Amino acid sequence: MTSRELGGGNMVQLRTKSAAHAAPHAHGELPPGAKRDVVCGMTVAAEPPPEKRAVHDGVTYWFCGAGCQRKFVADPARYLAPKAAPVPAEVEKDERIYTCPMHPEVRHRGPGSCPICGMALEPEEPAPDDSPNPELADMSRRFWVSAALTAPLLLVAMGGMFLPARFHESAAMHFVELALATPVVVWGGAPFFVRGFQSIRTRRPNMFTLIALGTAASFGESVIATLFPGALPAAVSAGHAPPVYFESAAVITTLVLLGQVLELRARSATSSAIRALLHLAPKHARRVEPDGREHDVPLADVRPGDLLRVRPGERVPVDGGVVDGASSVDESMLTGEPIPVEKGAGARVTGGTLNGNGAFVMKAERVGGETLLAQIVRLVAEAQRSRAPIQRLADVVSAWFVPSVVAIAVATAAAWFFFGPEPRFALALVNAVSVLIIACPCALGLATPMSIMVATGRGAQAGVLVKNAEALERLERVDTLVVDKTGTLTEGKPRLATVVPVDGVSDSELLAIAAGLERGSEHPLAAAVAAGAEERNVVAAPVEGFRATPGRGISGNANGRIAVLGNEEHLTGAGVDVSALRDRASALRAEGQTVVYVGRDGRLLGLLGIADRVKESSRDAIAALRESGVEVVMLSGDARASAEAVGRALGLSDVVGEVAPADKAAHVARLQRQGRVVAMAGDGVNDAPALAQADVGIAMGTGTDVAIHSAQVTLVSGDLRGIVRVRRLARATMRNIRQNLAWAFVYNVVGVAVAAGALYPVVGWLLSPALASAAMSLSSVSVIANALRLRRVAL
Repeated sequence: MTSRELGGGNMVQLRTKSAAHAAPHAHGELPPGAKRDVVCGMTVAAEPPPEKRAVHDGVTYWFCGAGCQRKFVADPARYLAPKAAPVPAEVEKDERIYTCPMHPEVRHRGPGSCPICGMALEPEEPAPDDSPNPELADMSRRFWVSAALTAPLLLVAMGGMFLPARFHESAAMHFVELALATPVVVWGGAPFFVRGFQSIRTRRPNMFTLIALGTAASFGESVIATLFPGALPAAVSAGHAPPVYFESAAVITTLVLLGQVLELRARSATSSAIRALLHLAPKHARRVEPDGREHDVPLADVRPGDLLRVRPGERVPVDGGVVDGASSVDESMLTGEPIPVEKGAGARVTGGTLNGNGAFVMKAERVGGETLLAQIVRLVAEAQRSRAPIQRLADVVSAWFVPSVVAIAVATAAAWFFFGPEPRFALALVNAVSVLIIACPCALGLATPMSIMVATGRGAQAGVLVKNAEALERLERVDTLVVDKTGTLTEGKPRLATVVPVDGVSDSELLAIAAGLERGSEHPLAAAVAAGAEERNVVAAPVEGFRATPGRGISGNANGRIAVLGNEEHLTGAGVDVSALRDRASALRAEGQTVVYVGRDGRLLGLLGIADRVKESSRDAIAALRESGVEVVMLSGDARASAEAVGRALGLSDVVGEVAPADKAAHVARLQRQGRVVAMAGDGVNDAPALAQADVGIAMGTGTDVAIHSAQVTLVSGDLRGIVRVRRLARATMRNIRQNLAWAFVYNVVGVAVAAGALYPVVGWLLSPALASAAMSLSSVSVIANALRLRRVAL
């Protein structure tokens, strides 16, 4: 990966040193007959009772107590794996890519701050462990030290309440305040000054520009008034000792630090969904060797083709297929469905899912970054960094926000200095600082991305993958859902239900020709015909010169004779008259079966009826969508009668059959021209153009990769009820974003006005810089806290 790809971030080369490995028992010489407890390291001198022993891979281990024995049995690899020597602290560098939640285009290797808004960067993909956030640790340390110094400073500043003026206003007391405030402002507030200076240098003013200006103004005036009181003109002090604002500068710094700590903690919670997904993958897998021996290996050492044993209560380590044994597997964390799925030989299992009471041996197929769980984490992380169109308004306002606030602060200072009551300078400085401090552009900037981050993570936990924020915004406005039939409304596992040969043709002859033709096709119906022939012990006829006409049928050379299979139009075009079975075909279609004719050398051989059961979940999903005001339209390439039969079973009135693959996208476009906001749900290659054409494309996770890549939303389990879930999520998310934006706008408008002194002529109230900094710190936290409510939204 190049520096250009990383946005010119800090490129740090991690240098590793060879680590010495020590065997579990290499802790010095043991007395004769003694053993080392591999859990705690204590010496066990005599053979312990059974509850303090354990056998692993033919080796007996002794333990000092039953607690250590239980820990070892639960995870032997943890205590038996060789441990590397600790890496020196100076080379433990965080090499992950960090980005800004407000500006995802910023990408930096390792922690840092955003050059645009100044916010702390966060990793694109959180680590599965709960490693400490270096930014949070630094801000926490600065906060606690600053708070310890600010508390006595406040007592000194409040001395006027219980000390005579000659003591409270004395130069000695000012020097005490200077000594207490300087570490707080200079050291505690150093990150704010650095980021504020960087914003001026890059000409991208942000929140830290305002904080740095406000804090520097109050602290700088106080330092001059203490060290060089004669340097201030008489107009400033109005004949009195120059005022000092050390406590304001310190309190502002401390409260902003507190706000940063609260914000960083809240922001880390928005990635809890990804961390929960990462924790689904076990650390180790139990590998079955060719000689039958079994042992635990790190998950990173698992390779495709390995045989792995999954014991009761364990999580499936990688994606693959069951080769021996049976169990029920809880896939709810990936699919959102709470009912465990029965798994036997030949069944597919997914890494991260939870095994039930049975045990089975599986063959690893997709490992590492190729597993479904890894792909889900990657998709969710990318979606969390995407920007919704609604964010554009906040971006426009934020671009003018800081310059406008600075102008308002200057105007406030001038108005109070020239027209305000005495002490004019003090009031001018205090109110201008309050205006600078209370304004918070971060609340506006965080309003949308925080909600998107939480929502996409919540969707992943419910088995719904949203690829970008724009899809969520569009989903809220969807009023029409176009669905494919096969694999979307139906199970997508058609079976051969009916075989009808013409007179003089046997069932086996008809099936042999059909199976030979379908052997070269990838259509789901082809698999049904082939499986039906195999169940009836019919051998497929050899076919050469296979040709397919999309949406119509196939043809080929069977033993030197031209054979055709497909719909009525396809066979008629090949010169085959199907009128003899037309009535029977109509009856089968009325029952929901898909009919294909078979002919040879211009003569009709018969027809096949293929049935595909309607998913039980489809009825509930369509009913829920219609109740929410979404019109459901079914498109199918099957005959109109077959499509209408499925439509009747589901209570659909808008059913369109005999739609060619190329026409599905045209039908979606026609609905869009009518002013509808259209979502399209499909699972096949032929659905990809329509998925791309729709305002929101929704792919079944059980479908083809082409369909999934063409869609903005993927339903992991292929359950149509996921559309109901994601639409509820979209509505809740957009409502949450609007609440955040409204709060941020109102807060800043009202806050700046009050800080400037708008209430003073009416009720005589002024906002102190300390209260302004508290309000500013809480504004971003309140936006994040509101976004976090999406973690509990009912889907």
